[in-house]
Amino acid sequence: MKETDLYPPIKRFLESQGYTVKAEIKSCDVMALRGDDPPVIVELKTGLTLQLFYQAVDRLAVTDAVYIAVARPKRGVTLDALRLTKRLGLGLIVVAKSGSIEVLADPAPYTPRKNSARKSALLKEFSRRHGDPNLGGSAKTKLMTAYKQDALRCLAHLHTHGPTKISELKKQTNVDRSATILRNDYYGWFFKHDRGVYAVTEQGIAAVTQFQREITNLLPAPE
Repeated sequence: MKETDLYPPIKRFLESQGYTVKAEIKSCDVMALRGDDPPVIVELKTGLTLQLFYQAVDRLAVTDAVYIAVARPKRGVTLDALRLTKRLGLGLIVVAKSGSIEVLADPAPYTPRKNSARKSALLKEFSRRHGDPNLGGSAKTKLMTAYKQDALRCLAHLHTHGPTKISELKKQTNVDRSATILRNDYYGWFFKHDRGVYAVTEQGIAAVTQFQREITNLLPAPE
């Protein structure tokens, strides 16, 4: 579909709601008026682009009723694109090849509900993580998380002191989740040596060498 193919369905849709519709008014692709209602502006593009969002946001200086209209993507509009549209206070219309119209969002102030669970998880990870071991923008690499730091504390103690009871390990390392870390053994570093007693696997011994610098940074400074 071309941009001009989007106009007739948009015009019919708005006229069916009582609007008078005209194209290319100044820099606006579509403008519609109905009585004393605020003007409706629609920006047309064959696909969602940053340029389209820029244009639409600029039109908000004229009216709050700004829509972007695009040809229906083969795989549909992504959730991220819809969220961005709502976040900017814009409306979103998709036009099918048949000329049918679907309004996915109407212009409205964006007031997202806060996710207290996500916020709590972020604050907990921030407070538990020792130092700042990662490089910003490196999310695609293996990160040093607070959980991994706690696992390294357990690993260092077990490697130095040998098989240890969970209760003693927790006391010596101050890692409250020692039992969970050892039982889940996410990294393959630990094994159950006896009832309530854990030791280090061959993989764990190798990890001591691999993460020696990180372990040194985690251990308390000698008095």
